[in-house]
Amino acid sequence: MKKYIAAIVLLVCSTLSAQVQFEARVSKTTLGLNERLRIDFMMNVDGDNFVQPSFDGFRIIAGPSQQVSQSWVNGRSSFEKAYSYFLTPNQKGTFIIKPAAIEYNGQIYKTAPIRIIVTAATEQPRDPNDTQISGDENLYLVADVSKTNPYINEPITVVYKLYFANIGISNLGESSKPKYNDFWSQNIEIKQLTAEEGIFKGQNYRYIVLKKVVLYPQKSGRLKIEPLSLSVDVQLPTNRRDMFGQMMITETTKRVSTGAKTINVKSLPEAGKPDDFSGAVGDFDFKVTPSKTNLKHGESLDLVVSVTGKGNLKLFSLPKPVVPNALEMYDAVHSEDISTPLSGMAGKSSDSYTIIPQYRGNYPVKPMRFSYFDLSSGTYKTLRSPQIMINVLDGPTPADSTVAGGNKNKIAAVEEFKTIKSKTNLVTIYKEDFFGSNLFIGLLLLPFLLVPIIVLFKKKKEAMDGDISGNRIRMNNKLAKKYLSEAKKQINNKELFYIALEKAMHNFLKAKLHIETSEMSKDNIQELLLSRNAKPEAVNDFIALTENCEVARYAPSSSVMIQQDFDKAVFIISELEKQIA
Repeated sequence: MKKYIAAIVLLVCSTLSAQVQFEARVSKTTLGLNERLRIDFMMNVDGDNFVQPSFDGFRIIAGPSQQVSQSWVNGRSSFEKAYSYFLTPNQKGTFIIKPAAIEYNGQIYKTAPIRIIVTAATEQPRDPNDTQISGDENLYLVADVSKTNPYINEPITVVYKLYFANIGISNLGESSKPKYNDFWSQNIEIKQLTAEEGIFKGQNYRYIVLKKVVLYPQKSGRLKIEPLSLSVDVQLPTNRRDMFGQMMITETTKRVSTGAKTINVKSLPEAGKPDDFSGAVGDFDFKVTPSKTNLKHGESLDLVVSVTGKGNLKLFSLPKPVVPNALEMYDAVHSEDISTPLSGMAGKSSDSYTIIPQYRGNYPVKPMRFSYFDLSSGTYKTLRSPQIMINVLDGPTPADSTVAGGNKNKIAAVEEFKTIKSKTNLVTIYKEDFFGSNLFIGLLLLPFLLVPIIVLFKKKKEAMDGDISGNRIRMNNKLAKKYLSEAKKQINNKELFYIALEKAMHNFLKAKLHIETSEMSKDNIQELLLSRNAKPEAVNDFIALTENCEVARYAPSSSVMIQQDFDKAVFIISELEKQIA
């Protein structure tokens, strides 16, 4: 009986041990906005088709990394598999990490959801032996607003600058974009981000201009510009050194924001506002120009109404001319020649009207008015065009239009179409047969002409395929050019840039010295280059730059230093190309 009981106990234990366990474990359930969270998805079986949750409210900064461990203790095996992530929160609040899922033996298993609370940024404890520079004190995102109390439709500029000092920065990502509600906005293109020197808070800083925007407020009152927020990877130097004496660098991710900006927009004054004011604000010149004033019956003229100057040229309508009924005027064709630099819109806006006279006579186009608000004087100004007289030299008079009867209409119709020819001469078109033509004979002989070309090409290809050493040299040359080009593309990504630059220089050596990677020692490279008539200075520069590629990937550097390393590599490779025999 005891034997049966023991067997049952062993069976129950083995059943329990075979149960699938799949759970999520986090390093903490409450963390600050500037802290990191580690989450591990653990399983005691080798599950398939792992599906990670969406991590709403967080950004993945590392992972997934996978670990597998298996052990035997007293004849029993244990298995553990884990998927690990490092996360950083995007904002404060309470978030739920949803379940992850795996598949095992046809069954789906899920972890329990985990509740995470994100608080304001916390003060990080500092190692007394590590006096690293704080990223919070050396990294600022600023929105410079040119004016905070403009009039409606007065241009203001917002320039976004990232200030930094004594640190390295990379991977700038927008966490939230600024919104310009109740503004007309125009982004100013920035072709390349470059670091400049400047003063901020009374100290010397370097800064990058990230974004330039021209804004025209469209209503009065307190208008808010939503903030720009960035996620920046920061490289912080420390006082510690590695085994080679190089300064150790710590990397972290910082979130910076400009904060919201409030603009107090003033209404345009009511005193002195003209009745025909259409919203133009700035400094303008107004013209009404006819293409001609004397014309014959059936001819047309173009009447161009234009405004030139500096102001909100795209945000108001031009006045419309008034002409007598005897002049038929068509709808305007609008055109613009407007640029929008940082100082605001400038250029020309015009409407062109096509006018066709119906009768002979003299017809006036009344003077036109254009009103605008002048920012420099703070008053309204009105510009007037002179009266334009249109002289129609011939054609019917208005009295002739009262003549009744269909005969006159028929005569007019005959005069309109009297130049149309009633007869035509047809010419026979001769077509040559394709069979027996020059094209036919050429296509017939083409295959015979191609045979010797194909034979020569095949022999040349076989010779190239047999030249193993030459093919290797050509391949290394090709790879050197490829990686040099890749380095230029990655010039804004420090780590990828130096990886590509190092590969380019190694493949250049392989092509020129006919060596393999295993033979690339410093002494061997120096000996081979000098034996091929390379100058000692060029050889030393080449070796120094190659050794610097590995160190530079982890050291703080600027875009200027990276550009200098790229230019130096191109110069050294070019010099060695000329010198190596």
